[in-house]
Amino acid sequence: MKKDLLLRRRSTGEAELMDDPDCDPVALGATYRLFGVINPLVASWRPIYRSRIRPVLRAAALEGRVATLLDVGCGGGDVARCLARWAKRDGIDLTVTAIDPDRRAHAWAEAHDHGAGIDYRAQSSTELVVAGERFDVVVSNHVLHHLSSTELAELLTDSAALARSLCVHNDLRRSRVAWLLYWVATLPLVRTRTFARFDGLLSIRRSYRPDELTRAVPAGWCVTRQRFFRLLTVLSQPEPGRTSLSQPS
Repeated sequence: MKKDLLLRRRSTGEAELMDDPDCDPVALGATYRLFGVINPLVASWRPIYRSRIRPVLRAAALEGRVATLLDVGCGGGDVARCLARWAKRDGIDLTVTAIDPDRRAHAWAEAHDHGAGIDYRAQSSTELVVAGERFDVVVSNHVLHHLSSTELAELLTDSAALARSLCVHNDLRRSRVAWLLYWVATLPLVRTRTFARFDGLLSIRRSYRPDELTRAVPAGWCVTRQRFFRLLTVLSQPEPGRTSLSQPS
């Protein structure tokens, strides 16, 4: 099928190379490693942590308990490790759980924890719901664009069931400018053994525009723009007797 170079529609018919169960394991590991460099530069998790996540974690501390956070579809675990590191710097006692049903991702993340102390699990969000687990905050990075409409609805339903206070799903915003910038920025990767260039460009084509994602999410969820061509899908739901401390960006 001819590619839509203007990115007017989502590209849902192409599979990312790293999703192939028989893909090159060396290239897969290199891709996880590179995403650990790319995400801190463009995914804007630091302002999300400061404005939305940190107030919730501090509220848990004020209640005299250890705060908990779940990273869904964690891949190589770089976002989970960043959040754990920032909370530690802020003096917040936080337990981070990072799940991914892909056992290759689980094995790589666990092998590259570097003392962060993340609880990595090869599980799905539905399995945690069935087990009755709860977390103060549920997050994901670059997950939503991978999902069918049914899978998206299931993930958001699971997230609402798992989160006591806050869900933040951070994903790409489809834009021709974003695609062109990434195409140029990743030219040095053309001859390297990694999927970061091909899969990154495809991820942008697969991602949503704000109006598309707003129509796709259930009532109560809020879709907002973030810098660097990002979309946040957020649900803030304080438990009875608790005031939500999360703030809009």
